[in-house]
Amino acid sequence: QYSPDSVAGADGDIDPTEITLPGCSCLTSSCVVHECSCLCRGENYSRLCLRPTDTEEYARPVFECNALCRCSESCQNRVVQRGLQFRLEVFKTEKKGWGLRTLERIAKGRFVCEYAGEVLGFNEARRRIQAQTSKDSNYIIAVREHLHSGEVMETFVDPTYIGNVGRFLNHSCEPNLFMVPVRVDSMVPKLALFAATDISAGEELSYDYSGRFHNLPTTNREQKPLEEDNGPRKPCYCGCRTCSSFLPWDSSLFSTP
Repeated sequence: QYSPDSVAGADGDIDPTEITLPGCSCLTSSCVVHECSCLCRGENYSRLCLRPTDTEEYARPVFECNALCRCSESCQNRVVQRGLQFRLEVFKTEKKGWGLRTLERIAKGRFVCEYAGEVLGFNEARRRIQAQTSKDSNYIIAVREHLHSGEVMETFVDPTYIGNVGRFLNHSCEPNLFMVPVRVDSMVPKLALFAATDISAGEELSYDYSGRFHNLPTTNREQKPLEEDNGPRKPCYCGCRTCSSFLPWDSSLFSTP
């Protein structure tokens, strides 16, 4: 079933459509940094492009203006919530099954699409993962955000049954997209994919399933030796010069509590 936005999962633990964040009181058509409560952490976008961070190793929090804000719908701090703006095409690849490519040029920093699906709690995500066989495709993504308090905030999204075009994105060891959690109406983030570089029309879109941010060099990547992994590794067919030969593997959802 197609859905442009994430929905509450079958377990009903988390409702991503619930509005829980306060809105700003700006009366201007477009909010101004340091004057808008949504922009207290700094400006998020410049001409629809995600502003680069001081360090490209980690994503910084992005909070967009929301349904309770008094600014206009044309506010520059409303980007991801506007949804898909580019013409994309699902196509059959040679070795990777279905893939997704763009039919027009995409500039570096532009929002491309969301990875939308059912937002699950940990127990339901683990149950679904453990029920899969080696022949099943795994679409569940686990995003972990590290807070200043030392806590880790986890978001699990599964587009297997309900989702958008993001489910057709393949992994690449040299991706042209990177994922940033963007919050609009609540602390449940939208998993937004932005262009890591200028992307030409006809080019396949991809991101790093491990969560590597902004296409860092291979030397900075964390690769566990194969003998440390507790499950089957699937081969990677991205074809990049720096390909690690296997898809990223996260065993945390396979472990028992």
